Amino acid sequence: MNEQADKTPAIQANGLVKRYTKEVLAVDGVDLSIPANVIYALLGPNGAGKTTMISVLTTLLEPTSGSASVAGLDVVSQAHEVRCRIGVTFQEMVLDDELTGRQVMDYHGRLYSMNKTERETKIAELLALVELEDAADRQAKTYSGGMKRRLELARALMTTPEVLFLDEPTLGLDPQTRARIWDYLRDLKEKKGLTLLMTTHYMDEAEALADTVGIIDLGKLVAEGSPQELIEQMGADTIRVIGHGDRDGFAEKVRALPFVQSVTVGRTVIQIGVDSGSRRLVEIISLATGDGFTVEDITVAKPSLGDVFLKYTGRRLRDTESSLTPHRMSLSR
Repeated sequence: MNEQADKTPAIQANGLVKRYTKEVLAVDGVDLSIPANVIYALLGPNGAGKTTMISVLTTLLEPTSGSASVAGLDVVSQAHEVRCRIGVTFQEMVLDDELTGRQVMDYHGRLYSMNKTERETKIAELLALVELEDAADRQAKTYSGGMKRRLELARALMTTPEVLFLDEPTLGLDPQTRARIWDYLRDLKEKKGLTLLMTTHYMDEAEALADTVGIIDLGKLVAEGSPQELIEQMGADTIRVIGHGDRDGFAEKVRALPFVQSVTVGRTVIQIGVDSGSRRLVEIISLATGDGFTVEDITVAKPSLGDVFLKYTGRRLRDTESSLTPHRMSLSR
């Protein structure tokens, strides 16, 4: 029985579709299978379907068609049971600023019918985890952005969830606070055995934390694998070219070169995966000479997860700063 439970994906979706209107298809037939005790990063530009996916998986939205389960429970027919097993934080902070940090935690525990002793024990443990013990009895409105983000993370852990959903967990935070939250998330996976599904616009965050990365665009899952697997598909080096003129014609000529492993034409950058950037730079530049395309800037670098993102979405990461509206629905019983 336990062996079978261990094989059950922590998160699963089969042909998942969410359509808001005839014109707006947010999630388009996504298949997803995330094992227990992994960190999964879901990446994608604005409007790609990330937040809608999380909203369906956390029972806030019902799918139009297809099915999904969390901790082996159907998100529609067993929504109540799913809510008892998950923790969630959204892109924008949803806190009552008039409450103290301790009260925020206590009220959340009461919503889930935790008794007083259990609540007090858990609050003390979690405030220590996120280093908010000294600020526990201050009103949340006096907290910095990083402190509020850590309080939200602690609140999500009050009910000892099996699966934690984090929508942009470090959006807008300073590098030091981001690094501390990364450490918390690693500890949750390693020491608590949690499964984490997170969305992020920060490629370094996904690369540092995720066991598996999924890239979603226009409602479809277009790539999936470990960060290293996806990066290795780009080639040994990446040449990035910015220029004007016949970009498509230039790209076609580059594709024909035997040492070129991939070519992606983005909105501003042509990205070329090659076996050795320093040796191939002259040949790449020579193709542009007198051919209706003028190179304005060219760089060579080792490929990154950001290059993978550009390959599959045709967008540069910084063009996709989050502007999605957070869901403010309650996950209480």
